[in-house]
Amino acid sequence: MTRYFRWLFWLAVLTTLVFAWTPHPPTLIPNDKAQHTLAFVVLALLMRFSYPALAWQVTGLALAGLGGLIEIVQAIPVLHRDCDIYDWYADVAAIFLGFAIATAIRFLQRTREK
Repeated sequence: MTRYFRWLFWLAVLTTLVFAWTPHPPTLIPNDKAQHTLAFVVLALLMRFSYPALAWQVTGLALAGLGGLIEIVQAIPVLHRDCDIYDWYADVAAIFLGFAIATAIRFLQRTREK
């Protein structure tokens, strides 16, 4: 099952980067912060289930670094994108939300197994 989640995780990373770095990406949700939140909640969930042996701090820092990298690349003028620190804040908040959801899912799974 972990292998399946890893494929989904890396597909989600690739999709996120394409949406973040293309000059005129398709808009799934009209609100920019909501787009960041959705992307990073999904990434956080998939990463926690893809790499369960990694400490949450490691996965959180990796995803926060990805969010920071996205914003740095968006500062390149030729991309016609906006670098916004508040987008990164939304990413980090979404990572915590994704971790909370993953923790709740694992708790419910353990409860059902008993």
